[in-house]
Amino acid sequence: MAPRTRRALFSATIFLATCAVAGTFINQRVDAQSATDESTLRDSLRNFTNVYSLVEQNYADKMTTDKTDKAIYDGAIPGMLHVLDPHSNFYDPKAYAQMREDQHGRYYGVGMTIQPQPDQNAKNGTKIVVLYPFEGTPSFKAGIRPGDTILAVDGKSTDGMDTAAVASLLKGPRNTHVKVSINREGVPKPLEFDLVRDEVSRPSVDLAFLVRPGVGYMHVTNFMETTSREVGDAIDKFGDIKGLVIDLRGNPGGLLNEAVNMSDKFLQKGQIVVSQRGRAFPDQVYRASHGSDTKYPIVVLVNRNTASAAEIVSGALQDHDRALIVGETTFGKGLVQTVFQISENTGLALTTYHYYTPSGRLIQRNYNHVSLYDYYYVRDTSQQKDKANREVKLTDSGRTVYGGGGITPDEAIDNFKTNRFQDSLLQHYAFFKFSQHYLAAHNSVSKDFTVDDAVVQEFKNFLKSQDIEYTDQDIAGVQDWLKESIKSDLFTSQFGQLEGLKVRAEWDPQIAKAISYLPEAQTLQDHLKLAQMKTNPSHN
Repeated sequence: MAPRTRRALFSATIFLATCAVAGTFINQRVDAQSATDESTLRDSLRNFTNVYSLVEQNYADKMTTDKTDKAIYDGAIPGMLHVLDPHSNFYDPKAYAQMREDQHGRYYGVGMTIQPQPDQNAKNGTKIVVLYPFEGTPSFKAGIRPGDTILAVDGKSTDGMDTAAVASLLKGPRNTHVKVSINREGVPKPLEFDLVRDEVSRPSVDLAFLVRPGVGYMHVTNFMETTSREVGDAIDKFGDIKGLVIDLRGNPGGLLNEAVNMSDKFLQKGQIVVSQRGRAFPDQVYRASHGSDTKYPIVVLVNRNTASAAEIVSGALQDHDRALIVGETTFGKGLVQTVFQISENTGLALTTYHYYTPSGRLIQRNYNHVSLYDYYYVRDTSQQKDKANREVKLTDSGRTVYGGGGITPDEAIDNFKTNRFQDSLLQHYAFFKFSQHYLAAHNSVSKDFTVDDAVVQEFKNFLKSQDIEYTDQDIAGVQDWLKESIKSDLFTSQFGQLEGLKVRAEWDPQIAKAISYLPEAQTLQDHLKLAQMKTNPSHN
C-alpha cells in the first residue's frame, strides 16, 4: 500500500476510532458496550479500508495526495457526519485554524477586507480589491482606502491569485513588515505602502450608537470570546437611555457562554437563560449569575439567518418578557456541538445536546428527510407557520410562545426586498465604484455632506459610463435607497467603515420599524410587573 494511502487511511481510522472512544468516554458506560457493538465497529472500519483500497488501486486517475485528502476530508468524513445531522462537522487543518481565529476574534495582519472583482485583463478574470480597512489597523492608519486594487504583496504579483492566497500573504507575525503595492483611481502611478503587521481585533459589536435621541442601537455580528464585554461597553457608552434596539439579524451564533453572559446583562439574577439536554452528558441549566437592574424597554430585531447562540439570547429575553422580538422567524439551530480535538490541528464538532429556552421550547427545527441544501437555503417555513402542530409554552407573564422551529417574533417585520434595478446596481458594484470615482474628482466629502440632485446626476452619468442601463423611472422609484447607498459608500471611503454603517442604520426601514415598537416593549414589561404582583403581592 502506498504511503499516501496509509496516511489517508490512518487519518480516517483515527477519526472513526476517536468517535467511538469519545462516545464510550462520554457515556461512561464502558462495561455496557456489547460485543455486538464492538464487532460492528470493526466491520465498519474494515469495510471502509477495503473500499478505499479498491479506489486507490483502480480509480481512473492517479490518487495524488491532494485527491486523497479531498476524498477523506471533504468526502468520507463530512458525508458520515451529515447523515447524523446538519451541524456535526469535521475541521481539516485549514478550517480548524480558521475556527479558532474566529472564536478569538483576532489575528496578526494589516486589517482589511478584500474581495475579487471582475477584471478582463487579469489572468483569472478578477482583481483583488480592498472592500474596506478596519478602523485603527495598520492599513487604515496608512491611508489604504476602499476600492484600492492590490497589485503586489512583498513584490509578488497578485495577478491570478484568489483572496485566500492574498490574505495569507498579508498575515504574518506581529511587528513584521509587509510591502503592499496599490492601484488607486485618479492616481497615475501605483502607491507603495510599507505596513507593520499588528494584532487585528474583529469586534462582534460592530456598531453601537444613539440611533435616535435617547434610543441606543447595537448590532451584534456573532458570539466570540469578547462579545459580552463589548455589549457591556456599549451599554456603558449609551449612558441613561429610554430604550434599546439589539440587532441580531444575520448573526450565526458562536460561543454558548458568551450568549449566556450577554443575556445576564438584561435579566434578573438567577433567571434561566438556556438549558441543554443530551443522551451522553448530564442536563445543564445556565442562569444569569449577576443580573441587571436595567428598566428601559428592549426590542430585539431578528431574521431567518439569526441562529444558535443568537437564538438563545432572543429566546431568553422573550420567555422572561424582557424584550419584544420583532422581524422574521429565526433559523432554528438548537443542536449543541462539542469540539473534540482529533489530532494537533484537526477537530470534530459533534452534536451532543439540544438547546431549550427558559420556558422549555426546543429551538431546533425539524431536519428529517431534508437535504442539506434545502435545510440551509430553501427552508420550508410551512411547518413553522403551522402553529397548530407546534409545541406551546408560556412566558413569565403568561403569553403564548411556540417551539420546535426557531424563535417566532412577537411582531413580524418583512425583510427588505430589492427590485431588478437595485439588484443590477449591486451586482455591478455601482455604489462602491462610484465612491472611488467621486472622491477622485472631488478629493473629499464632509460630515455634513448630503446627496443632492447634482450628486444624483453625477451618479447617473457614471452609470452611463459603465454601460449600466436604467430609466428615470428606475431612479425615482428607489431614490431614498439610492441616496442612502451613495452616502454610505462615500462615508465608508472617507471616514471608515463605522460611519458608513451608521448611515445605513439610520436609514434602514427595519430598524426604524423596530424603534417604533419600543412602546409595546414597555407595555410588555408593565404587564409582567402586574402578573408578578398578582402572583406575589410583596413583589415591587
